[in-house]
Amino acid sequence: MLKIVIGNKKYSSWSLRPWLALKITGAPFEEQVVPLDMPDTAQNIRKYSPSGRVPALLDGDLTVWDSIAICEYLHEKFPQAGLWPADAAQRARARAVSAEMHSGFTNLRNDCSMKIVQQHPYKPLRPETQADVDRIVAIWDECLRASKGPWLFGKKPTIADCMYAPVVSRFRTYSIPGGKDYVDHVWSWPILQEWVTAARAETLVAKFHEP
Repeated sequence: MLKIVIGNKKYSSWSLRPWLALKITGAPFEEQVVPLDMPDTAQNIRKYSPSGRVPALLDGDLTVWDSIAICEYLHEKFPQAGLWPADAAQRARARAVSAEMHSGFTNLRNDCSMKIVQQHPYKPLRPETQADVDRIVAIWDECLRASKGPWLFGKKPTIADCMYAPVVSRFRTYSIPGGKDYVDHVWSWPILQEWVTAARAETLVAKFHEP
């Protein structure tokens, strides 16, 4: 059986992304939660992954680490799940916006860390962070306009939606305006709500994520 190693569900945005993709496949899997920000966190993760970071996917003797690599592996292992769009041009675009999420938006990550069970009143963002928000909303608008929605690439969620789901949670946590229809749709996603429910039940505390 597949096994995914993740961090605290309250905070680990990178863990959430491939976890959602794995849920889309419908394949049975085990999960191992490793508490973040502890003195032995990296040591404990290295029991499963050479990177010392979450997430990691274990499939027999194979270990795949890094969110986007895990998602790509799942796409190849479960082609029937439709984790990428079937159309080649749309698949290329979905990969592009996913890669942009994977490598970019540092200011939003730093200023608005994922705290998926919390909600705070809106406070104006730094210009650099607002620029990240504006670009994300533009990506959503462009994809939804082309695909007709309700997901970024049509009627079914893809890896692109998995990659942006933690951003949806940030928009909600920090009451960031923009992309409301897409934010509401993704937030109501049953498998995302399954994660949120588990996050609310967590007693683990990641000390660098909480003041």
